[in-house]
Amino acid sequence: MIDIGFGPQVCGDLGGGATREWLVPDGVGGYAMGTVSGLRTRRYHGLLVVAGQTPASRRVGLASLDAAVLLPSGGQARLGAHEWSSGEVDPRGHELLERFALVDGLPRWRWRIGDVVVERELAMLPGRSCVAVTHRLVSGGPVRLELAAVCTWRDAHGERRADGPAPRMEPVDGGVVVEGAFRLAGPDWTPEGQWWLGVRHREEIARGLTGEEDLWYAGRFAGLLERPGDTVSVLAWADRLDETPPPATEVVATARRRNRAVVAAAKPADAVEATLALAADAFVVRTPAGPDVVAGYPWFGAWSRDTMISYEGLFLCTGRAAEGRELLRSYAATLSEGMLANTADTGRVEYNTVDATLWFLHAVSRHVTVTGDTDLGDELLPALRGVVDAHVAGTRYGIGVDPADGLLAQGGTPGAALTWMDARVYGVPVTPRTGKPVEINALWVNGLAGLAELTELAGGDADGLWRLHGRAVTSFRERFPSPTGWLHDVLDGPAPAYPLGGAPHHDDDLLRPNQLLAWSLPYAPLEPDEATLRRVAAGLLTPLGPRSLSPDSPGFLGRHRGGPAERDTAYHQGTVWPWLLGPYADACRRGKISVDELFTGVDAHLTEYGLGSISETADGTPPHGATGCPFQAWSVAEVLRARRIR
Repeated sequence: MIDIGFGPQVCGDLGGGATREWLVPDGVGGYAMGTVSGLRTRRYHGLLVVAGQTPASRRVGLASLDAAVLLPSGGQARLGAHEWSSGEVDPRGHELLERFALVDGLPRWRWRIGDVVVERELAMLPGRSCVAVTHRLVSGGPVRLELAAVCTWRDAHGERRADGPAPRMEPVDGGVVVEGAFRLAGPDWTPEGQWWLGVRHREEIARGLTGEEDLWYAGRFAGLLERPGDTVSVLAWADRLDETPPPATEVVATARRRNRAVVAAAKPADAVEATLALAADAFVVRTPAGPDVVAGYPWFGAWSRDTMISYEGLFLCTGRAAEGRELLRSYAATLSEGMLANTADTGRVEYNTVDATLWFLHAVSRHVTVTGDTDLGDELLPALRGVVDAHVAGTRYGIGVDPADGLLAQGGTPGAALTWMDARVYGVPVTPRTGKPVEINALWVNGLAGLAELTELAGGDADGLWRLHGRAVTSFRERFPSPTGWLHDVLDGPAPAYPLGGAPHHDDDLLRPNQLLAWSLPYAPLEPDEATLRRVAAGLLTPLGPRSLSPDSPGFLGRHRGGPAERDTAYHQGTVWPWLLGPYADACRRGKISVDELFTGVDAHLTEYGLGSISETADGTPPHGATGCPFQAWSVAEVLRARRIR
């Protein structure tokens, strides 16, 4: 894997160290997450963040474990870092850091206090909501190490304040159970029980959200580090509280071995691919219903569109086809009226996308093509054929094939935003894209051809599918090219001066990246044209991926910053989306355009924001600062997939 490490100039400067985040997932939807400098900048940061019934219903438990070194001289060095409502940062343990590194994907800090060097490592027990934090004396000593357990128990999307009841504490052997929900265990436990008031989260304030909470100082652990090699460790876990996990050092060793095995199974060609393979592993989780995909950390759960776009990169490029097969079968069971369920962060099952089902057709086709698993294709054929039949007949939200041209349209349901450009501000879609979106019809053409091939592999008659495909391809080629020199983004939408469902129809020729799928998919309706692709790249391409709208288009917004309404307005109006590097690379390769230098910027990004991973989004204007989730499934999956194509 690539070397990810920083010295004192980055670690000790909150402008650098507190803007770089690390993630350690537990494999069931929870995680530990924080910054290089140790400062908690988000409400989502914590050492034990626990998944609920769904990956999105997480709760923060152990917020931090603040170390203090007691020296033989009587002096004390506090190694933690907190920001308070006044803006003051105290303690300032980041200024004692001499090194931070990710080693086999696990974070490692080293603090130096004169000749005393203390090292911390952190890991989660794979498949269980359990974190292990170890501290080792590297040099100097003897010293006494105290570890303050700073806790809460709340929804990860909110805050808890001291004006409510204090967390319930139950003493147990070696530590305490907090709120009956999670347990802490370590040496020489001393209970305290005190609110720390006004802890500030600077990233939440920047996002226009509540940026303060109160935390509960539950107590402290302590141990003597007499000579180099001595350790003091703490465990925290949230399930099976009576079942003590393995020792912390063993948890770290187990996690390290597993991470190495994950990378080896992916058979990476280079260090960047190895890094991306481990990054991909974070998003594949095991839930009570089977394998699933977390769309992004720290706030997303499972979303079917994201899952299917990410499928090939997360499963087929990493040696996880068996898990992928199980996931596809599970998702197929959610089909209703020809639509795939969108498992929302709310935990509700909703049917509210026009594209997730089409990406599902693509994922099944790619699975069978890559693995040769025709048994799965045969098993899912009736369900997939039902998808096509429902789309031809018409299904929810006015989604259906237009008999006039064989293209797929989505109707004008007020308040609906059914494509991946689905942001709403105060309930109003920013980009409703009512009509016949270009990528939806590219996916429709691709899905029909893929299903026809699966049908023929099973010995079935695919003539009807090929007729639907042929008509859609002919209409696509006739209607989507625009006089601007690129493709229309949407055909037959309502004219701007008319309400939804009004007339006359309007063809939208704004330069957006959705058209890339018309050239990139395995059964794309168009052959790439170098001149067109270069025009698209000139308007959209940045070091981290294509913009969602060209800068010279009306409505372009170059900064994805501010409060929720500001960010959602800009979300698909110029913001950069790294996942689109995948379709762009595929289109270029099919058009015989070199992509040898395409990934330079995103490769460098692996050390800039979500360490070892790729962010959800970035600003549309230079320097294209990363925004959104620091760790995003489809960003990692599509870059990994596109890089692996030689």
